[in-house]
Amino acid sequence: MTKLTYTEKKDTRSGFGAGLLELGRTNDNVVGLCADLIGSLKMGDFQKEFPDRFFQVGIAEANMMGLAAGMTIGGKIPFTGTFANFSTGRVYDQIRQSIAYSEKNVKICASHAGLTLGEDGATHQILEDIGMMKMLPNMTVINPCDFNQTKAATIAIADHHGPVYLRFGRPAVPIFTPADQKFEIGKAIKMIEGADVTIFATGHLVWEAIEAEATLEAEGINAEVINIHTIKPLDVEAILESVGRTGCAVSAEEHQMNGGLGDSIAQTLSLHHPAPLEMVAVNDSFGESGTPAQLMTKYGIDAANIVKAAKKVVQRK
Repeated sequence: MTKLTYTEKKDTRSGFGAGLLELGRTNDNVVGLCADLIGSLKMGDFQKEFPDRFFQVGIAEANMMGLAAGMTIGGKIPFTGTFANFSTGRVYDQIRQSIAYSEKNVKICASHAGLTLGEDGATHQILEDIGMMKMLPNMTVINPCDFNQTKAATIAIADHHGPVYLRFGRPAVPIFTPADQKFEIGKAIKMIEGADVTIFATGHLVWEAIEAEATLEAEGINAEVINIHTIKPLDVEAILESVGRTGCAVSAEEHQMNGGLGDSIAQTLSLHHPAPLEMVAVNDSFGESGTPAQLMTKYGIDAANIVKAAKKVVQRK
């Protein structure tokens, strides 16, 4: 398989903004709601072009979720926008009771997720959101890897009926997926073929996994890299097919080890195909202020730590 490269970096939140604007031009039912973070969520272009379909609710996130749930009754497709911390932790009751329980067609779009929020510190660096959202019945959970995939995912979820949690971030990251891609909810993407170990990665950690694969190859370990952009519903078939060939796996995510992608993969393997698994994730800790790169290294979720995990799990086969 051709080695993956990139020519530019861009933040995934801008992919959301671009996707939302395109949706606005093609689907009159799409509306935007924001909790006083239009610039941070890149919703400004949508607001300017469709002022009658945009609602600035202020710093009132719980109210925003209630408004969004009500709008679906009239056939609208609301896209809510705020930081991931405020999109989940602050409004969990409203999401559970008003959106997930009755399967309302609300798209919860969450920026600034994980450690790579950086200098804003632990109170804003939510690392529990995937677990909170995937436990809710009826909820779809998506965590794309770059600008192009975030844009494609934003467009795709408008056609999916039911609540969706779409997670993305602030830092500029490599763009390495096709601009013209068709995003399929629940369908994992094999980025690199391999035979010795499978690396299942999500979000910002997909590129870290690709970099780890290059290091492993130089050391004689043939790693397969799979992009798990949809954490729920999980592509069980793709997981079992890959681990059935490689015999072991690593999960990599910018999230707590408890409740994240690794937990879902562990459950899948234990039920269907027991195999060694190492998890690259934040280990039961809050974050702190620092640059994204510094934090990813300190909390053990960069390419170097994926390499270590891969070597360890290969020895366990």
